[in-house]
Amino acid sequence: MRQQGCGVGEIAEALGRHRSTIWREVRRNRSRYDGAYRARWAVEKTNGRRRRSRRNKRYGAAQFAPVETLLRQDFSPEQIVGRARLEGRPVMSHETIYLWIWADKKRGGSLWLHLRGARKQKRKRYGRKDSRGRLAGKRPIQDRPAIVQHRRRFGDWEIDTVHGRGKPCVLTTVERKSGLLRFGPLPRATVEHTNARLLDLLSHEPHRVHTLTSDNGTEFHGYKHIERQLGLRVYFAAPHHAWERGTNENTNGLLRQYLPKGTPLGTLTQRACNAIADKLNHRPRRRLGFRTPHEVYHGIAPRSRRQGAACGKLFGSCPRPRPAG
Repeated sequence: MRQQGCGVGEIAEALGRHRSTIWREVRRNRSRYDGAYRARWAVEKTNGRRRRSRRNKRYGAAQFAPVETLLRQDFSPEQIVGRARLEGRPVMSHETIYLWIWADKKRGGSLWLHLRGARKQKRKRYGRKDSRGRLAGKRPIQDRPAIVQHRRRFGDWEIDTVHGRGKPCVLTTVERKSGLLRFGPLPRATVEHTNARLLDLLSHEPHRVHTLTSDNGTEFHGYKHIERQLGLRVYFAAPHHAWERGTNENTNGLLRQYLPKGTPLGTLTQRACNAIADKLNHRPRRRLGFRTPHEVYHGIAPRSRRQGAACGKLFGSCPRPRPAG
């Protein structure tokens, strides 16, 4: 009918198909040389696509073994796939990994416990006046240099406190450009304890600390002492505008995987905090092109497939899946 000059609508009506079906068939299988549609070529192209289809690939325990190892290290499926592709290694899609996780859960497995699940949180009320202590002379976030907003340098940090059960809490600091986390325990969220822990966390950084961005908690009201000690400037986000410190807030959410709400933090040590931070700093991030915060902050290039990175060694032993049959 095409050779006779019939249009797509006319062909669709004669064959009892929608015109879009006919249009897609012609577009998908026509020759890339002269644009002509030939039945023999269309059949060959269709058979080729079926042979290469992802649906024909079968994955078993051998292919999922290295993936399970990374899942138990608290890597997300997206991080596993993104990192493997960054290193040029074959890997299944993250949707396939999720299907394996849910199948493992039905079998009584525990892989799903390593996922960062959605957690119910108390809804924040926006548009209210800040009921915490007032402090005159605080620099608003609007005065912060544009270079900080655009993440063009290292050394701009966001700070916050994360609370558990009781008065003990932790002080978290996150570098904006790399997402690197440093945090430590506080017996109480007071100005004295906060300043001491902050100086301990940031005094020995390889990059100069230029700025800190904080919320309006009273524990940060001793910021002038920090400015004098570290030679930096502290800026304060608007009350109840958590999105102005999005890097810190998102990292605090990752931290909740290890310190869930209601966890007593009185016995938490700096060594334990360093171990948790090390795990998060060595997990690939999509925002960083699946490099890790540690690699970005220290200028380390991801290892190639030939070099055999830690993530790559696992995938290196994973054979390529073969089509069924």
